[in-house]
Amino acid sequence: MQPEQAFSRLLQIMDDLREKCPWDRKQTIQSLRQLTIEELYELADAITGEDFKGIKEELGDLLLHIVFYAKIGAEQRQFTITDVINGICDKLVARHPHIYGDVKVENEEQVKQNWEKLKLKEGKTSVLGGVPASLPALVKAMRLQEKAKQVGFEWENRGQVWDKVEEEMRELKEAVEKGEEGEIEAEFGDLVFSLVNYSRFLKTDAENALERTNKKFIRRFQRMEEMAAESGKRLDEMSLTEMDGLWNKIKEGE
Repeated sequence: MQPEQAFSRLLQIMDDLREKCPWDRKQTIQSLRQLTIEELYELADAITGEDFKGIKEELGDLLLHIVFYAKIGAEQRQFTITDVINGICDKLVARHPHIYGDVKVENEEQVKQNWEKLKLKEGKTSVLGGVPASLPALVKAMRLQEKAKQVGFEWENRGQVWDKVEEEMRELKEAVEKGEEGEIEAEFGDLVFSLVNYSRFLKTDAENALERTNKKFIRRFQRMEEMAAESGKRLDEMSLTEMDGLWNKIKEGE
């Protein structure tokens, strides 16, 4: 089956469900919103785990949601799936003048810089305007820094960024010694922001790195619970030294 045939099949199924299924008929853009967010996080989990079977499945779920929103948009005479597709096609052509025009670029960074300049020409008032307010804070920090970089607001090298990390660590330590909660929170935020900046210079995705650590902690902690149970104990019945011993044993085994 060709891609266009498969997509037409999905559109037909969506029409059938919207007409015949009580649950699908009841949905609105508001009721789908949270479900879409969940699907996006499930896709992110599959990507983090490099689970290509899961990625394929979650992409399908996300595609269904796109088609669902377009169906509702058409019913309300706001837009159609054709409008959605043509809209992104037009945007991609307009923002890639080095492909569809006579603009010359030398590398990836120039492509990004041109992208931001074109967005400003389209009516954006700030290069940071395209960063969604509801993004998780760590992801938002990464996007804000990437956006600022496109207009030249960027460190020159990795060493400068690490110096900034150390500076923020000292300022956090000073705030902790003063015991002022508001200042502690502010300095802690500055430190995390600078670490995210450093992750960019290491070409490491800070969000993905933290999520991998979260998963590693869950795996090790749950194994520690199992090992404690095997010895006839619960973790809350063990000393910190005993738990550290289990943790180190699990870590060495990995």
